[in-house]
Amino acid sequence: MPVRPAETEAELEAHLRGICFKTGPPRRIGVEIEWLVHDARNPRCPVEPARLRSAATTLRALPLTSLLTFEPGGQLELSSLPARSLTECIESVTADLALVRPAMLAMGLGMAGHGHNPWHSPQRVLTEPRYDAMEAYFDRWGSAGRSMMCATASVQVCVDAGYEEPGPLGHGRRWLLAHLLGAVLAAAFANSPTSEGCPTGYRTTRQVVWSQLDPDRTLAPPPGPDPRTAWAAYVLDAPVMCIRAEDGPWHSPEGLTFREWIRTGVPRPPTQEDLDYHVTTLFPPVRPRGHLELRMIDAQSGDAGWVVPLAVTTALFDDPEATERAYRIVKPLAETAGSRPAPRNPLWRRAARGALTDPELHAAAVACFSAAQEALPRLGASPEVITAVAEFTERYVARGRCPADDHLDALYAAEGDLIVGKDSQ
Repeated sequence: MPVRPAETEAELEAHLRGICFKTGPPRRIGVEIEWLVHDARNPRCPVEPARLRSAATTLRALPLTSLLTFEPGGQLELSSLPARSLTECIESVTADLALVRPAMLAMGLGMAGHGHNPWHSPQRVLTEPRYDAMEAYFDRWGSAGRSMMCATASVQVCVDAGYEEPGPLGHGRRWLLAHLLGAVLAAAFANSPTSEGCPTGYRTTRQVVWSQLDPDRTLAPPPGPDPRTAWAAYVLDAPVMCIRAEDGPWHSPEGLTFREWIRTGVPRPPTQEDLDYHVTTLFPPVRPRGHLELRMIDAQSGDAGWVVPLAVTTALFDDPEATERAYRIVKPLAETAGSRPAPRNPLWRRAARGALTDPELHAAAVACFSAAQEALPRLGASPEVITAVAEFTERYVARGRCPADDHLDALYAAEGDLIVGKDSQ
């Protein structure tokens, strides 16, 4: 809870500007991976809250390196520590998964990599004050908030902010790269084409859900040459989701921005701790927290499906040659994106609906994956990781496909079998 005395608006804005980008060479990477938890025998059967609470107790007793948490709908998340290399990050999380998966199976629970729950409607199982307030806040915008909280899962890649560019550009070049490349990554790894057993018309339904939430906390900050100033203004002008309390429920004010909270001091003066917490309730596709959090990639299927988006993203951000190539590849996409912020602009909408069937996104993905493949040996990636990226590229990217297309093919094949079976009776 807040302990520091209240600070002025100028002091809090300076705090934001000072922590959003930590300048220096790319040295650390991290990954946060989410899975939908389901009954191992029947994935369509929702898991009771009591089973999830028992699973959480069991898993937290394991000697894990990663931080283990559960999301409001029972999604399991592993968050790695900042790693010094791609190999270190992969090895650490893989070792944790080797403990978590068998423990889950022993409890009759499975872990599925889908960007959006394909089986049943959102059901919140956590009743913490944060999630009570979050649900109350997002309910003002419709049903998408509950879907986001309880039915989505992702692979979030964290990379260093990198060097500050000379001149007025500052971090703007790398910031622009993250937002344009983000649409390419969302398309290439789209893996959520269904909801409650039916196609939604999108390859990444998860991305659509995020685009339907409160725009003041989920859209990208306005573009410009000074991302520090843009981010600070974005944070202060975003509505306050909740005001924490020592005892009792947390208040979810309506229409109160953090800047207004500072100026009015009602119901109590905010502190730096309140501001830092406020940042954790903002969900743009790229969030600067000293490093860059890339939040647009759907959860991936299989034991090691998460490795490919981690490896590709790391290569394109941490290898200087690949970064330069990626910037040249995606910069023309700015014209397609237009002036509207991600993820509500035309580029991101095309990524959500058509993924790599879109010719422009397909061409960009082919070129970016090629740059990543050339960079991975320079980053010391293992032969297994290099092979995994090559196989993904051949199976999906080169053919203008994404993992969502496999799910759609299987669904339509099953429907066809049912129709044939019915006609034959």
